[in-house]
Amino acid sequence: MKKRNSKTEILRTSLLLGLTSFGGPAAHIGYFRDEYVKKKKWLDDKMYADIVALCQFLPGPASSQVGIAIGLMRGGLLGGILSWIGFTLPSVLLLMAFAWLISSSATFDIGWIKGLKIVAVAVVAHALVGMSKSLTPDRPRISLAIVAAVLTLLIPTAIGQIAIIVGAGIVGYMLYRREKAPKPESIDLSFGKKTGVAAWAIFFLLLIIVPAIRTFIENTFLAIFDIFYRVGSIVFGGGHVVLPMLEREVVPAGWMDAETFIAGYGAAQAVPGPLFTLSGYLGQLMNGPSGAAVAVIAMFLPSFLLVIGTLPFWSAIRSKPGIQAALKGVNAAVVGILLAALYDPVFTSAIGQPVDFGIAIIAFGLLMYYKMAPWLVVLITAILGALSHLFIG
Repeated sequence: MKKRNSKTEILRTSLLLGLTSFGGPAAHIGYFRDEYVKKKKWLDDKMYADIVALCQFLPGPASSQVGIAIGLMRGGLLGGILSWIGFTLPSVLLLMAFAWLISSSATFDIGWIKGLKIVAVAVVAHALVGMSKSLTPDRPRISLAIVAAVLTLLIPTAIGQIAIIVGAGIVGYMLYRREKAPKPESIDLSFGKKTGVAAWAIFFLLLIIVPAIRTFIENTFLAIFDIFYRVGSIVFGGGHVVLPMLEREVVPAGWMDAETFIAGYGAAQAVPGPLFTLSGYLGQLMNGPSGAAVAVIAMFLPSFLLVIGTLPFWSAIRSKPGIQAALKGVNAAVVGILLAALYDPVFTSAIGQPVDFGIAIIAFGLLMYYKMAPWLVVLITAILGALSHLFIG
């Protein structure tokens, strides 16, 4: 991966993604691939799939962790921070603004939001076409991808998804362990294993000490940090899984009522970026802008620590022939999981009538054959969604 001294490109690229990445984690993976792999060529499909697979194992928002990991690889610790800021800040600010408009939650249900959901279908389908060419080039890996997709639909849980990835890795090892492993591309990090160990230590230390301190000290900021750090540390399965966990923390405790919480969920569906930025909305309601800042930092801090703690070791073990063989199976499973996500939740939540599918076909064609920039396709699809809502309903 070639590097540049300036961190401006990392921030600019991630900010563009933060402004245009609608549709949830599966769509984010597609947007990231278009920008980082196809356009910027900061890494290839194989390494990208390796990072996606790694982040699937870690608790927290997988798509945000992928962005953080690429930022770390591209520009060190500061690059990881800038990558996170760019991808996260737009939706945080929008959701903080929505916190002032919770009484008008009905305004979230307008036509352009339908378009933003529809474009996710095209983005994920486009990513699938590209990734499948390089990650499932033979029948065994095509078969693995198909099996992974079916199992993901039959066992739609975070634990099931992790089990599928582990199983695919075992199958990959059995099938390809005798093949000569190609030399992997070097991951040149600006930090090493000592930093990784320190990150893991801080992760567990905060997870244990903050709740203990909270039992002796009553402080609003400490309470907010504890809630969001703890949830961000233990949730698997992405943003939709974090919602019930956060609801159990903030509603029974009296921070807000259930209707207000659900209004925030509606707002989160209407903005780009990760669903974990719902923490900005909740923190704003809990203690204003300062509460939002604490909530957002606490929510994403575990992801930073886990990625920093894992990457130095990942770059070492992935060069082993057995690991390379296992990764062939894992990468095929990633394609299958993305295929399952194309159906549920992406297709099922976006396509309700024939005109919706027609718009999705147009968006896919613009991406696949006209090579149009994703942000422009998002804009066009949002307009088409609004027009279909206005004239068809």
